[in-house]
Amino acid sequence: MKTNKLFNWQNLCLFGAGLIILVLFISSSMPYTKQTSVPFLEQHLAQKPLENWLSQISFRYAGKEISIANIGYYKFVEFFIRKGAHFGTYFLLGGLTALGLARYWSKLGHVAFVSWALATLYAETDELHQMFTGDRTPLIQDVILDSCGALLGVMLAVLFLYRLQKRRNR
Repeated sequence: MKTNKLFNWQNLCLFGAGLIILVLFISSSMPYTKQTSVPFLEQHLAQKPLENWLSQISFRYAGKEISIANIGYYKFVEFFIRKGAHFGTYFLLGGLTALGLARYWSKLGHVAFVSWALATLYAETDELHQMFTGDRTPLIQDVILDSCGALLGVMLAVLFLYRLQKRRNR
């Protein structure tokens, strides 16, 4: 039985990375007011769980104070959801890209660098795209966060690929 080379797991990883890029592009095209989760949070977290504990947290991000006292409970919670989404999405993008590109490069160091660089480049262009979208603020801090997410995803993917290579070479 002949298998179709187009539908192997590495090409599926690259397809997944492409889907993530599409979702990110669509998301960056939407103004903040159409993306905000504050109304959802107000409805589902009306009791403000952990507010006393969370109100002790205060830090600066992109020159602004992030705290419940400064931005309110719901925007504070939303901040972590949004930044977690940044990190997680680029974690997946970097990891899937590395898994997919490993089919074309045998040296994992090259796979790692190219995958991380591509994800970081896309993070930069995504923030640039936000400059042209109303009610959005492009931030270099988000590029750094995205790049860190991509780096962790790439590192875990390369570790997986290394172990896979070692197992195949036994």
